[in-house]
Parts: sequence; C-alpha cells; structure tokens
Amino acid sequence: MLLDIDQVSKTYHTVGPDVCALDEVSVSVEAGQFTAVQGPSGCGKSTLLLIAGGLLAPDVGSVQIDGRNPYELTADERAKFRATHIGFVFQQFHLVPYLDVLDNVLAPSVAAAVPQARERAEELIRQFGIEHRLHHTPGQLSTGERQRTALARALLHDPKVLLADEPTGNLDRENTEAVLGHLKEFTAKGGAVLLVSHDEHAISYADEVIRLQDGRLVKPEPAQAATPV
Repeated sequence: MLLDIDQVSKTYHTVGPDVCALDEVSVSVEAGQFTAVQGPSGCGKSTLLLIAGGLLAPDVGSVQIDGRNPYELTADERAKFRATHIGFVFQQFHLVPYLDVLDNVLAPSVAAAVPQARERAEELIRQFGIEHRLHHTPGQLSTGERQRTALARALLHDPKVLLADEPTGNLDRENTEAVLGHLKEFTAKGGAVLLVSHDEHAISYADEVIRLQDGRLVKPEPAQAATPV
C-alpha cells in the first residue's frame, strides 16, 4: 500500500466554535490506483490532502506513505521525505514567477538531490510538449502550459504518490484531457494518485471515488470509466 490513512481526525480551534474537519477518516491507495475525493466545500477534502502529503499532522490516527509515517520524522527529515516520495499538483499552480519553465521544474531538486536533474527536467518538459517554452516565465505561459509545467515539476523526483487538488479547475477541455491522461499514465507505471475535484469528468478517470460529507467518509463506490474523446 503506497498511501494508507487510518482513522485520522482533525479539528481546527478558532476564535469561534471548534471546526471538525475530519472525523475518523480512513483512505488507502495502492500502487497503480487512481482515487478521487469529492464532496461539498468545507467537507474536509483539502484537509485530507494536506494530511496525506505530510503537511498537516492529524490530531489522531496515522499516515503511512510507502510504509513510513512522515509525522514520526523531524521537520527536516519530513521535508526531504515529501520531496522524494510525494508530488503535489494544485489548481493555482504555485510556480515561482521569476523562474523560467526549466528552473521551475528543477525547483524540487533544491530540497533533495535528483540524479541528472537537468536531463530529467528537460525530458519531462519535452514529454509535456512545452520545450518551446523552456526559458519563458509563468507570466508568459498559457494556463494549460502553467499546469503542465507544474505537473512536470511534481514528477521530477519520480515520486511514489501524486496528490492533486483541483488540477483541472482552471483548464479548458483539451488541457483537462492532457492533465488527466498524464495522471492516468502515472498510475499505469505503478504510482498512486489521490485527486480532489468537483469536476465530474475528472472524477470519471478514477478507479475509486471517495465521498466526504461534514468530515465523515461516505461509502466509496466504483467510478465510471472515462469516455474516450
């Protein structure tokens, strides 16, 4: 099991009433599996993704990524573990605005060394069809090119797990298909994908759909296969 989230709960303590974001939620994603999480705003989807990515410790419960609990590591060890085991793809891309495409893709190698990093980055950039944008900054890219750059960056370390938060939310249909196709290809090569999305078409690419409601898990169900375009 590449990702195993067991009975995690998380409550946010605010100036008002406490907010229970997750209540004893368990999710497992095997190698080669594409799992999607959906539910209304405020149901706990983003909290689940943060916990899965080693970015937010749960109040109770455990997280195992490729057999290790990132929350048992020191902060520095956990940062390196994230860099080498987990790829993140976000709706807003989070590219560094003053770096060009090549340096944005290479950015994760600052946290943890990547063998032949430049060659690996250039290979991914070619794979995603943005080699003609190699030395362009994010402000010079289309929305789809920014997301493909972000996806290439997420794959630089050849991670075990990809966590995607609304990765197609800002994309047109053509770029949506391209991104979802790359996520599916990642699982075909033995990786695990956990996707959070409101997009029913994106959800249709998943092998399993997990639904959250008020921080609680609703019974999972098989996903419908994506319709070829």
